Amino acid sequence: MKIDFISNYYNHHQSCLSQSFFQETCQQYNFVETSQMRKERVRLGYGVNYKPSFITNINDFMLKKDAVVIAGSAPEKVIQKCIWNNNLLFRYSERPLKKELTIKEYFMKLIKFHVINPSFKCIYMLCASAYTSSDYSKFFLFRNRCYKWGYFPETRYYQDLNKKLENKNKTRILWAGRFLDWKHPDDALIVASRLKRDGYSFQMDFIGTGELESNLRELIKEYELEDYVHLLGSMRPEQVRDEMEKSGIYLFTSDRQEGWGAVLNESMNSGCAVVASHLIGSVPYLIKNNQNGLVYKSGDVDMLYEKVKYLLDHPQEQKRLGKEAYKTIVTEWNAEVAAKRFINLAQHILDGEKYPDLYESGPCSKAEIIKESWF
Repeated sequence: MKIDFISNYYNHHQSCLSQSFFQETCQQYNFVETSQMRKERVRLGYGVNYKPSFITNINDFMLKKDAVVIAGSAPEKVIQKCIWNNNLLFRYSERPLKKELTIKEYFMKLIKFHVINPSFKCIYMLCASAYTSSDYSKFFLFRNRCYKWGYFPETRYYQDLNKKLENKNKTRILWAGRFLDWKHPDDALIVASRLKRDGYSFQMDFIGTGELESNLRELIKEYELEDYVHLLGSMRPEQVRDEMEKSGIYLFTSDRQEGWGAVLNESMNSGCAVVASHLIGSVPYLIKNNQNGLVYKSGDVDMLYEKVKYLLDHPQEQKRLGKEAYKTIVTEWNAEVAAKRFINLAQHILDGEKYPDLYESGPCSKAEIIKESWF
């Protein structure tokens, strides 16, 4: 099987998946870059140290009629060429409704989405958010054609998982990402202030930079958290992973604007006990509440605080959740599994099966419609 993955640029979030596709297709795989990586992303370490042979620039790309195409962030004219060339096409999308639309905006999108996704063409959706299927259903699109997908960063395997978990600092709480309003790092600081007030011994570290950094520094002073909270600045992805491996608890506080959130894959793979907002795109796919992580209602700082406090009070629960989180990634939600399942799914469709339902959970299982409301 030939696979062409068309997206904006090659980065560390796609490298493992691409390597798996390259291997599983006997080197019949291309990653087609349509743009250059932004300087901000380069500074954050999104680049890779080398460019594999399967990377092709869009200007040099020759579409093959028998190729299966995965289309992510790419010029629509390129995607339309694939559609009208009758390639089996999988769109790869986070949720399209990260913000609410006016009635006029809704109808404009409705018309646009139906024009670029003709119902009589063979187009499927790889959902890089648990809310993708629900959002597109509001536009009457991709019914029975949505499959769970996501981002698949590097998976680390530990020879002695129990030792790795025992060596974690059970009082260390980690937060990583850009300091943006919709990522709500200030919610984590409110939790820190309450933990201090209630006499807890803990350390909360933030990795990242962004427009809210000065605000966070002011809050740290206002809450007198200098001895508890540390801003560590930006780090390369592998350094972030090293810090996750040392931390007992990981906080993921974003709202609905977090399309996927690959730090969830990474923190779970690192054996962290994760406390995450329910509106983050990856959370309903990766976390089963109280089984391999804790989920709180987005924006409910009281609930967030109670769950963090619970983990500090119960270090063995941190270990249990961290172990189950690790298993979720290494057994199902990783690049190797995703690549094999995708090839199997695509082959079933090519063989004439219109709506294959091949897996009960994980990558390439059917993406059900998930409501945003709390449990």
